[in-house]
Amino acid sequence: MRRRRSRSSGLQSLIIALALAGGSVVVLKPDGRGLEGRAHVTDGDTIHIGDAKIRLKGIDAPEMDQTCFRSGRSYRCGDVARRALIDIVSGENVQCRAAGRDRYQRILARCNVKGADIGARMVEEGWAVSYGRDYDLQEMRAQSRRAGIWAGEFERPQDWRRSRG
Repeated sequence: MRRRRSRSSGLQSLIIALALAGGSVVVLKPDGRGLEGRAHVTDGDTIHIGDAKIRLKGIDAPEMDQTCFRSGRSYRCGDVARRALIDIVSGENVQCRAAGRDRYQRILARCNVKGADIGARMVEEGWAVSYGRDYDLQEMRAQSRRAGIWAGEFERPQDWRRSRG
């Protein structure tokens, strides 16, 4: 009798483990999943909410080591872009809607603060460029106002990364 209970308990444990493993696929698959909370900023287009590493979909900000030029002087535009994103999310509840993963397995997501699209704001303020065609209108407005990186000379982040190998 004791042996039967042990087998039953073992079988139940196996079923629970398999169910949890199967369920984790659903939980870890980001498509359409909502993420919400306080964000920690990594760089101008990447945040963390809890353990989730999120790449803002549709934008590309200068890299942390990237320099740009304004009024004949270089400045660390990647660091300035990071600070701009910190200003947007600091102390705020950030809501994101996952839309897949990038090649580095970061969650791609559109994120909002107080109902305003963070990616749109970063591009509109000139601290990121549209990646794809998602924020072309905001990029044109930033360029026409000479906002952020558009106030001087810069290399598009994608081109800057490519030239560094």
